[in-house]
Amino acid sequence: MASELFSPLHLSSEAVLRNRIAKAAMEENMAGAGQLPDTQLIGLYRRWAAGGAGLLITGNVMVHAEALTGPAGVVLDDAAPLEPFTQWARAGKSGGGSIWMQINHPGRQIGSDMPGVVWGPSAVGVDLGRHSGRFGRPTAMTPEQIDATVGRFATTARRAEEAGFDGVEIHAAHGYLLSQFLSPLVNKRTDRWGGSLENRARMLLDVVRAVRGVVSPSFAVAVKLNSADFQRGGFDADDARQVIEWLAPLGVDLVELSGGSYESPAMTGRPTDSRTAAREAYFLELAKDLVTTSPLPLMLTGGITRRETAQAVLDSGVAVVGMGTALSVTPDLPDRWRAAREADRRLRPVTWKDKALASAASMAMVRHQLRRIARGADPRPGTHPVVALMSERRHQRRALREYSSWLPTSKGGR
Repeated sequence: MASELFSPLHLSSEAVLRNRIAKAAMEENMAGAGQLPDTQLIGLYRRWAAGGAGLLITGNVMVHAEALTGPAGVVLDDAAPLEPFTQWARAGKSGGGSIWMQINHPGRQIGSDMPGVVWGPSAVGVDLGRHSGRFGRPTAMTPEQIDATVGRFATTARRAEEAGFDGVEIHAAHGYLLSQFLSPLVNKRTDRWGGSLENRARMLLDVVRAVRGVVSPSFAVAVKLNSADFQRGGFDADDARQVIEWLAPLGVDLVELSGGSYESPAMTGRPTDSRTAAREAYFLELAKDLVTTSPLPLMLTGGITRRETAQAVLDSGVAVVGMGTALSVTPDLPDRWRAAREADRRLRPVTWKDKALASAASMAMVRHQLRRIARGADPRPGTHPVVALMSERRHQRRALREYSSWLPTSKGGR
């Protein structure tokens, strides 16, 4: 029997989500001084908490101060003060729902203008054609760096629990580090982390074991996984099915399915695979396939904007519906659905032919709305993509100056 959107979900860790609607992670890139959450980020989550979702998942929180997806990324390592994160967790739970911290390492997906390190399973750079120079050239990680990174994930998870978060989501999708290890196109290693899927999944499984080993049994541990990379010869649905089976006995509560990477940005609604061509619920067909064999509850994210679509996702056997962009425009959408209302605005679509530039503009459009909400203003979804992109680049330049000044003084930058 299919679940109803506003029914609770009991997880294996004994955590309970009050309903099946989650605010999925969006990379806010809104850190304040010292790469910490500040009043704007806290205000944004207080607004979402009041909107009725059962679960809020934060945008990327970085486990390594020298490796950020963007210069305004939040860092929680062993050197970060905990109080700002405690305030963030409190804001996220202020409406009665749960908040999980998404924890991540970008690996090779780091801008070429960023200080710090650019690591990957192998020295294979991001291929975006004429835009490839936007990313740094990665060096292959040593076994010692891999082990240290596993430890960093555990440290961030432990401190997230100390700060009052209800769980963590380990990011192994969208072409970030753990996803890079899973991909046969990026991972060319010939040691115990390369070759077979079992070897390519080793780092992810070690991270899950390390995280579960340092947090309480009642603390939720989730994994975000690509249902597919949408690149010929890459990580596919059969690989995802096997990885989910390996995750099940390790104490994972939930697997969120998404897809794509910077090279094939299916997660922004510009897929290159015909199976994701639907206007909403981009990855539903793949999820329907995976849900038949998954031993773990699944969450599906990607393009969901209407209650009818959300219920169709649950009817397929998926346990949780994740939304990102829709909640950047209508932060109270869950409460609207409960009252039999829908969103009255949509984000202006980006229809540029250049996929890489369109993906960047789409993310800029979302962040433009998030910053407005954080300031206490209403979203402005009709903003032109060029305006949003220019605003984002100004924000990034300012953040890069601040991050570049901060990093040499950071105790977590080793």
